[in-house]
Amino acid sequence: MGWSELVTRASSRWTEGTGPHPEVVLSSRIRLARNLYDLPFPQRMSDADTEKLLKAAEEGVREINLVGFPSKVTLYRLGGTTPLDRQVLVDKHLISPQQAKDAATKAVAISDDESISIMVNEEDHLRIQVLTPGLQLQEAWRTASQVDDALEQRLQYAFDEQLGYLTACPTNVGTGLRASVMMHLPALVLTQQAGRLFHNLSQLGLVVRGLYGEGTEAAGHIFQISNQTSLGKAEEEIISNLEAIARTVIDTEAQARQHLYREMRLQIEDRVSRAYGLLSNARVITSEEAMRLLSDVRLGVALGVLPAISYRTLNELMIAMQPAFLQRAEGRELNPLERDVKRAALIRSQLAA
Repeated sequence: MGWSELVTRASSRWTEGTGPHPEVVLSSRIRLARNLYDLPFPQRMSDADTEKLLKAAEEGVREINLVGFPSKVTLYRLGGTTPLDRQVLVDKHLISPQQAKDAATKAVAISDDESISIMVNEEDHLRIQVLTPGLQLQEAWRTASQVDDALEQRLQYAFDEQLGYLTACPTNVGTGLRASVMMHLPALVLTQQAGRLFHNLSQLGLVVRGLYGEGTEAAGHIFQISNQTSLGKAEEEIISNLEAIARTVIDTEAQARQHLYREMRLQIEDRVSRAYGLLSNARVITSEEAMRLLSDVRLGVALGVLPAISYRTLNELMIAMQPAFLQRAEGRELNPLERDVKRAALIRSQLAA
């Protein structure tokens, strides 16, 4: 897969809308933080260190492809890419907002199906990510572990017998693992249960973040729930714990949806139908309003109130309607009004399909 295709298609493996509980869980992610034993952490690297890291990453990717994953992995140096292209990758959750900055010293390796992405020279030397649709943390972990093993055939990691994998941020020391699920929780927000739930999750050592991770807002009632620390627990324990809690959150959200629909049926039907009507007919719409209305439509689909729009369509719309994607598709910068017009036309066409 070439770079152009990567930044002009809205589909990724995680957007498929398949896997267990797609009505609540958009995606599952496993991320492993790794550093090379003979290089300083990224914040202290020289230009020579950076070049050594990038070449080591190229060797590691060659080893991954020798192992024979179903989808080929390609390394892209980000130095020659545009801010718009990098923002598209952020919107697709393939790189972090931090990785999109100061791109001259960075790279990313991405598989053709976009289930695997490896950020090079972000907060750590390597950030191995695997994204799967629905609640599939175990599958994501198996793939991430295989990628990690392949890289370790070529690269020597910074590892301490007592502490585990050494990382730039102390909260990642140990396994270096961050497991997360991206969840749509509109009913918990509407019934004002979300605040209490998130407080309880924090007491269990979990953290709740917005749509694009740390420091971002929960647009469209979409939240990322992940483990907070990785020291002192085995990978399987961290993942099993998060999966069990995710299932509890799914059940709680399902109960809240049924309560809303049972107690406020007309209001809920009116809310989601208005959202569908606005999105199906609007000529101008901002990304903020579109995210809010798409959240209502997603709820309406799950409750069986609205036509059976696929979760894949809704997931891909979240990417395709973002400013960067709209401008990349148009081949030029668009002013805010032009973007809002293009966004409205895109949504109308997708919902009518």
